[in-house]
Amino acid sequence: MQFVGIDWSYRRAAWCALSPSGAVVGEGAVPADEDGLARLVIERGVEVRGVVEMMSGAIWVRDRLADAGWQMQIAHARKVRDVAPLACKTDKVDARVLAELCRRDLVPELWVPSLTDRELRERLRRRTHLVRMRASAMNRIFGLLTQWGTRLSLDRLRQPDALQLLEDRGIPAVWRRSIQEALDVIDLLDSRINPLEHELRPLARADPRVQLLDTIPGVGDLLGLTLASEIGDVSRFASARKLIGYAGLSPKINQSGDRSRTGSLSKAGSRTLRWAAVEAAQHAWRESNPWHRLYTDLADRAGKNPAKAAVARKILIAAWHVLSRQQPFKPPQPPAGPTVVSASSRCFLAA
Repeated sequence: MQFVGIDWSYRRAAWCALSPSGAVVGEGAVPADEDGLARLVIERGVEVRGVVEMMSGAIWVRDRLADAGWQMQIAHARKVRDVAPLACKTDKVDARVLAELCRRDLVPELWVPSLTDRELRERLRRRTHLVRMRASAMNRIFGLLTQWGTRLSLDRLRQPDALQLLEDRGIPAVWRRSIQEALDVIDLLDSRINPLEHELRPLARADPRVQLLDTIPGVGDLLGLTLASEIGDVSRFASARKLIGYAGLSPKINQSGDRSRTGSLSKAGSRTLRWAAVEAAQHAWRESNPWHRLYTDLADRAGKNPAKAAVARKILIAAWHVLSRQQPFKPPQPPAGPTVVSASSRCFLAA
C-alpha cells in the first residue's frame, strides 16, 4: 500500500508517494488533466490511498482516481493548514504534507454532496449569478441618471416615450444610449431567469425541508431551496453553532491569556449559505419580524451590517431547529421589559 498526496492546480499537479513506514517512494508532477491522472495510475498502481486538497475540480479528480481503484479522500484546505502549518509552502511540500496526513490517517476529510445535490446547487447558483448581473445593470442605469440629476423608476424607463422623456430632461444622446443598452441587458437576463425560476419553484414546493424553512420569516420558496441544498443533511451539524460556523457567520476570536478580542466575521465556509441567511435577514426592519427589535437596537448602536449578520445567525439557528425537530418555526415570545443588546457578535450564537 502506498499513500499519495496530490496538490492539484490549473496546469500541473504535484504528487508525493509514501510507503507505510513514511519513506518517500516517488514524487513529481503530471499535467493537470485526464492524461496526467492516467500516467499517475500507471506509475503507482492501484494499491493506493490518496488525498487531494479541496479546490475547483477536486471532486472530478477523486472520482477519476476512484474509478481506477484508488481509495480517495478530499481534504478540507483550511483545516489542513491548521493541522500542518508550514514555514515553506510550495506545491511539492503541500503534496508531501497531504501524503503524510493520509499515511497517519489524519486527513480532515470534507463532506461532499451527491451528484444530484450538486446539480441542484449549480442551478440555484446559476440563477443567483444571473440575478446579480441584472441588479448590476439596474444600478448602472440609476447611476447614469443621477449624473444628470434625474431619478426615474425602471417601470417608467420601459415606457415607449422614455427616451424622449430623457431627451427632454437634457440627458445627452451618449448617456441615453448607455441606458438603453442596460435596459436591453435586463430584458435578456429576464428571459433567462424566468424559465429557470419556473423549473425551480416546483422542486421547492415538493421538498419537505423547504416547506419547513418557509415558515421562517424572510424565507421564500427559492431562498428556502437554497438553504436546504447548502445545509444538506442537518444531522451533520451537532448544534446550531456548528451550522453558523459552517456558514462563516461566527466572529473571529483572538485570545491571549486573560485577554479576549472578538473581531469580524470569519467568512470561512459556504459563501452561498452565508448569502442566503443574510438575504433572509433583509426583512428584519419590518415590525412584524420576530427579530425586529434585535435588528433596530443593534443597527442604532453598531450599524446595519452587524445587525443583519446578527439576524442571519438567528435565522440559521431557527433553520437548524426546524430541520432537526421537523417542526414549523414558532416565533419567540417578546420580552416583558426593556432588553439591552450587546454590540458583540458572540451573544447571538446562543439559541
